Amino acid sequence: MFNKILIANRGEIACRIIRTCKQMGIISVAVYSEADRDALHVQLADESVFIGPAPSRESYLVMDNIITAAKLTGAQAIHPGYGFLSENETFAKRVEEEGLIFIGPKHYSIGAMGDKIASKKLALESNVNTIPGYNDVILNAEEAVVIAKKIGYPVMIKASAGGGGKGLRVAYGDKEALDGFTACSNEARNSFGDDRIFIEKFVEEPRHIEIQILGDQYGNVVYLNERECSIQRRHQKVIEEAPSPFISHETRKAMGEQAVALAKAVNYQSAGTVEFVVGSDQSFYFLEMNTRLQVEHPVTEMITGIDLVEQMIRVAAGEKLSFSQADIIRNGWAIECRINAEDPYRNFLPSTGRLVHYEPCEKLPECRIDTGVFEGGEIPMYYDSMIAKLIVHGKDRNEAIERMQVALNEFVIRGIHSNIPFQAALMQHPKFKSGDFNTGFIAENFPHGFSGIVPSASDHELLCALATSIHRNYVIRSTDISGQLQGHSPSIPSEFVVVAGENGRQTFTTSSIHEVQGGWKVQIGKNIYNISSLWLPGEILFKGTINLKSYQLQVERKDLFYELRMNGMLFKAMVMNPRGANFQQMMPFKEPPDLSKFLLSPMPGLLVEIAVKAGQKVQAGERLAVIEAMKMENILFATQDGIVLEVLANQGESLAVDQAIIQFK
Repeated sequence: MFNKILIANRGEIACRIIRTCKQMGIISVAVYSEADRDALHVQLADESVFIGPAPSRESYLVMDNIITAAKLTGAQAIHPGYGFLSENETFAKRVEEEGLIFIGPKHYSIGAMGDKIASKKLALESNVNTIPGYNDVILNAEEAVVIAKKIGYPVMIKASAGGGGKGLRVAYGDKEALDGFTACSNEARNSFGDDRIFIEKFVEEPRHIEIQILGDQYGNVVYLNERECSIQRRHQKVIEEAPSPFISHETRKAMGEQAVALAKAVNYQSAGTVEFVVGSDQSFYFLEMNTRLQVEHPVTEMITGIDLVEQMIRVAAGEKLSFSQADIIRNGWAIECRINAEDPYRNFLPSTGRLVHYEPCEKLPECRIDTGVFEGGEIPMYYDSMIAKLIVHGKDRNEAIERMQVALNEFVIRGIHSNIPFQAALMQHPKFKSGDFNTGFIAENFPHGFSGIVPSASDHELLCALATSIHRNYVIRSTDISGQLQGHSPSIPSEFVVVAGENGRQTFTTSSIHEVQGGWKVQIGKNIYNISSLWLPGEILFKGTINLKSYQLQVERKDLFYELRMNGMLFKAMVMNPRGANFQQMMPFKEPPDLSKFLLSPMPGLLVEIAVKAGQKVQAGERLAVIEAMKMENILFATQDGIVLEVLANQGESLAVDQAIIQFK
């Protein structure tokens, strides 16, 4: 067994590998860029080595720097994690040639299966049913349009070295094929150093189901059941679960055996994943093989009890698999939510900055947090948007969903935006709960993006009752002053009005509150809410019972407002005395400022291109600027015809959200 391993990655996956190294008694070596000097993986590792500037192409993608770091520290092996160089055949070969061990498949297996074009050719030669497409390298955008027409729209444009949703677009027509090819090439070049593109038919209403496999150096290969990864947004997985609520035992067995056959065909030695597109009739087609550890590997670990990182290390060290296919068990149900630094209320644009408050829900039963961040740390713009992976386990799917809802409600993140409200909304969607979904689920059910869950009438009233009890606690604290003259202490009212919503669309809900044993009794109309909690003013997390039912929510006081967050709902309200509420109803509505003459940055990021200049006429739909953050390009287009008055930002400038870039006449 190795004494020391270098981890050629960052973030949560580096921390995850370090954890297993510690359990196995192996010394871990971290590498870090300028942006990651204070990162969690650097703090957790036994040793660390600086490898270059912040951009990944100058640090985490530089093979020489990583190999040099391994030699300097005396590491015997390199674990690449996922992304970066994990599926780079050249890197795996270089590591072997330098006398080190690559903790992953052999370079020839990566070459045969890691390259998506080569793997599809191999699958065809092996009589595996594959999706129609063009599997050779495409030279330019014009050729891509010709090929797309021959295949028939819609088509999927994919980077050969792509992964994690990077370098992937769906085109429904010539213009989308033209633009998609260029965007995929750029993203793939920046993220993977390989801009080769291929095209295949886009199968509509598909399921994305993948099989986890493990192989050793002695020809033993097993499959560890499947993962359901159909809940995706822009081809980026959002929720993963194991097992799938869709496929039968017979289909699972057939998919697993086919995945094992493909792995054996290339002498696969490590953990890997064979991805399939599955039709509504449970027919399945080989899509690609990921020759690395997957982001969503924890759900497989939860239901099998097998540490996949440990197995990768043991196989790389020359050990045989200690179990056979018959030994693989399936225990319960696991669900993973990817917690990303993105603003769901702004079309999921990246959100970078400092984590002012970070409190994951690690103490919940059957709950696991894989993370690479900490409170007070920075989320940099140079890498992907993942903050953490939240994984729960239950005896069945319903219990796992319930536990995930609780965990999401209790997961506190402040300072940046996260997709937690959207994840909470997905957990409650009837189609998700019933297992009736495909890869188009989010696009179909949230066609205009996500603007939060609007509380139902019953939820609105319950939140008003909660706001009343929270406000009463604040009032009691503010009147609890020592040294007051006897008989002159302020009286605490019991009648309130909850004013919810924005100016012009406010609701006014009358409530009364009385202290009872163990909590508060709030009355709204004819309904009674008995609220019991140990919550204290100033705490973000509120946990308690309402009419004996358990609730978890997050509470913040901002000026006159209370913000209550629960189950994907954001409830803003003022709690006032009746006289104050009467005055509030008379307040005039102030219109927001007119910003239609400005192009504003929708997210924090790097301004990589300004496509116009002062005095230029522009038409609706014309390209204006390009912003890059977290390895994704965001192209800004003109929404109407106009003339550029002034360009307010410079190319290469780091922009803040809502910063003005261009002013129009």
